[in-house]
Amino acid sequence: MLSAAHDILKQQGSHNSTSPTPSTVALDVEGGKSRYDCSPVSAAAVLLADILPTLLIKFSAPFFIHKVPYGFRVLVCVATAIASFLVVSFSSTVWISILGVIFASVSAGLGELSFLSLTVFFSRDVLGGWGSGTGGAGVAGALLYSALTQAGLSPRNTLLVMLVVPVAMVISYFFLLVFPPSFPQWKCREVESVRGGDSQSRRPLLDDTEEEEREKGVEGVFIMSACGKGLLRFVVPLGVVYFAEYFINQGLLELLYFPNFYLSHAEQYRWYQTLYQVGVLVSRSSLCCVKFRRIWALSLLQCVNGVLLLLSVYYQFLPSAWLVFVIVLYEGLLGGAAYVNTFYFISKETGDRQREFAMATASVGDSLGIAISGLIAFPVHRYFCSL
Repeated sequence: MLSAAHDILKQQGSHNSTSPTPSTVALDVEGGKSRYDCSPVSAAAVLLADILPTLLIKFSAPFFIHKVPYGFRVLVCVATAIASFLVVSFSSTVWISILGVIFASVSAGLGELSFLSLTVFFSRDVLGGWGSGTGGAGVAGALLYSALTQAGLSPRNTLLVMLVVPVAMVISYFFLLVFPPSFPQWKCREVESVRGGDSQSRRPLLDDTEEEEREKGVEGVFIMSACGKGLLRFVVPLGVVYFAEYFINQGLLELLYFPNFYLSHAEQYRWYQTLYQVGVLVSRSSLCCVKFRRIWALSLLQCVNGVLLLLSVYYQFLPSAWLVFVIVLYEGLLGGAAYVNTFYFISKETGDRQREFAMATASVGDSLGIAISGLIAFPVHRYFCSL
């Protein structure tokens, strides 16, 4: 969806055409001239639609999601993913497209929270697989979208092709994944903790003696106090990393247009997103080779990237899109490394009773950073398009 952001914002007025505007000088939101090839609405609109529902889910779900069996959660993820592709493909206005992006956000937010919690039922090694899988998903989505549209397929038909993704999700989850015998696929955690036979092999989030507190709805506060400040030293730097990189991706990259380059504006934007995802894949797959605990250093480097590209948008001193491609690839490496190392060390340093809640709650960090970046990207886009 983020790779398609540039097309989503232009397709209704041009019947899904991805051709660039005839002139490198476009109309801004006020109807005046701009030295940038601006869309009427910033790609940050797509970013906010893509992240705010996810953020809402991640903030609220850890306090009640244990009441919803994992099997039902996956079915909701699949249904909303299918809805997102169909709504965006057949929309007639930008805001209907934004509604489709919201469906995608619900699917992604519920999916990430659920599958991170799911890792506690397996060996810690699955976190490396999770990192590679999410990185690979980003590359596959961005690369397929870029390649298919580059080959001449319309954005609408390209999104319809993507319907294979939720189908593959059903097959992989329900038919390929091998669960522990005691896994509560279709039962809520309270029922399983009382009736389950092998409670010691995979302990529930809270012991049976604490069931009364759970029924009172205070289990989230209990676990958070047990986690203490330990999560913050990982979550805050992770949020900063993602704030910087999505401010770049959805606030600045659409303004970094090189009219003399052989790719059109829309094509440049799509390949920016694709190369970012390649960097994410490489670094998220590196957990088996190298582990990096100083997440704050990654956040500092990502902020340097943000400042550099912000200045390059204003002063336009970068000579070619090739240099931006390299910077964006490096940006993805930093973001992917921050993500996978954050969850690895949270899993390693959190006690058994807090781990499931901690893994789900920590995922708020990246989403909060992305949401703030989207809010800031709006006025930034408006400012540059007024120049």
